Amino acid sequence: MTEEDGGWNAACWTDPEINWTEGEMITAGVDVGSVSSQAVILVDGQIYAYANTRTGSSSPHSAVNAIHKALEDKEGFTLDKIRYIVGTGYGRVNVPFAQKTITEISCHARGANFIFGPGVRTVLDMGGQDCKVIRCDEKGNVVNFLMNDKCAAGTGRGIEVFSKLLGLSIEAVGELSLKVREEPSLISSTCVVFAKSEASSLLREGVSKEEVLAAFISAMSRRVVSLLERIGIEKEFGITGGIAKNKGMIVRLERELGIKSLSPTIDPQIVGALGAALIARSIVEKKKRD
Repeated sequence: MTEEDGGWNAACWTDPEINWTEGEMITAGVDVGSVSSQAVILVDGQIYAYANTRTGSSSPHSAVNAIHKALEDKEGFTLDKIRYIVGTGYGRVNVPFAQKTITEISCHARGANFIFGPGVRTVLDMGGQDCKVIRCDEKGNVVNFLMNDKCAAGTGRGIEVFSKLLGLSIEAVGELSLKVREEPSLISSTCVVFAKSEASSLLREGVSKEEVLAAFISAMSRRVVSLLERIGIEKEFGITGGIAKNKGMIVRLERELGIKSLSPTIDPQIVGALGAALIARSIVEKKKRD
């Protein structure tokens, strides 16, 4: 199920093979980001349902909307059926029904361990407002991390600004940016206001949308590579967050780094919420042992 929201798609998914009423432990994670909010529901450690929605002006409302979307069309499944809920992301302290909040760094590491496997050691999370590089161990525990400054030009927000400027859906910009014969001169990746101004000037001069996108995404990829090089990248490398769906970004990153990123087994945009749900399960299990 999808719904259009100004060139940005929301989505819900449920595993038809899982009967939640037979589950022994149900946990959930809710990730309230600056651009999108996700909720993931686990039944006995397996992904039963998730929702990926647009973040609104209110973090609490966005959290409620995400979990309600995940619960939608499931007769008898109400919020009180969930044993434990962890909130994460930019608005994690405003998830009104969460029993605990955990940083998105820890949640993305744990979620990446689930979708890429225990071999993943470097995780790049490109979110709406920042970019994080995480080093983790075989259990999905954080070993080290680095973040960029909070400038939209190097994040999903920057891509969104450009998609609106060019009148394109956010899903289309990655593929379109690859339709150039050679990489053009770079557009600013340090300030989205400057980048947008540069792009507008280039468009007026007759430069194609493809070339403008290629210039901006190339600049973004080089900025991200410098962050990865600062922390040190290991070959088992996975990308999470909305920009993991941007083929233009992925191709350029892999080209710059000389390595291929791991293929996710599920929607990479829900990894933070998934990690939160997995941590919620671990908390319940620990309480049982204690």
